[in-house]
Amino acid sequence: MNLQFGAGLDGPEGWLNVDASPTLRLQRLPIAGPLLRPWLHPQFSRRVVYGDVVRGLRLSDGSVDLVYCSHVLEHLALSDCLLALREVLRVLKPGGVFRGVLPDLAQEVQAYLSSRDHEPATEFMRSTLMGWEERPRGLLAMVRTAYGNSRHLWMWDFPSLAYRLNEAGFIDIRAATFNDSSDPAFRAVESAERWENALGFECRKPR
Repeated sequence: MNLQFGAGLDGPEGWLNVDASPTLRLQRLPIAGPLLRPWLHPQFSRRVVYGDVVRGLRLSDGSVDLVYCSHVLEHLALSDCLLALREVLRVLKPGGVFRGVLPDLAQEVQAYLSSRDHEPATEFMRSTLMGWEERPRGLLAMVRTAYGNSRHLWMWDFPSLAYRLNEAGFIDIRAATFNDSSDPAFRAVESAERWENALGFECRKPR
């Protein structure tokens, strides 16, 4: 079994694609889901099922060969990210590979430091999605803020992420680039656009 968490709207065949979107959860309700589907947007592919890597996946210990995530970890608070890493380690088989990609804080900082823009701090906050240009007001805005997942809650560079991966129990931690894994199965989930100017990593669970 190969697992992709934070899969978004679609995922490849041959992978278990899970996402924690509240919209997806509503769309998958046995009776109400089909009735609500025309009004629930965006529409998720049938290849994506509800699953929350932070709260725990309905998978047995050591049942997954490969795990992949793309631009997910930066949307988790630090404490939730650490829970997610431990959950990935739990579901992986001994020797199983965890691979992913996310924004690179080091690149963003370098761009900020070398910027010739008249307002570099503003551009940095916009590019990292870590600030609010306007405080959410009104009930609808507050609900979207509480249940949405568009903002970046914790950014990573490779040394910091590698430290946390090691702390969680992973080994053979390395920086990765697009399609450089020795396992060709990852090519089904990787997109060159998502890896451009980003931080890639690969590690595995000890045998």
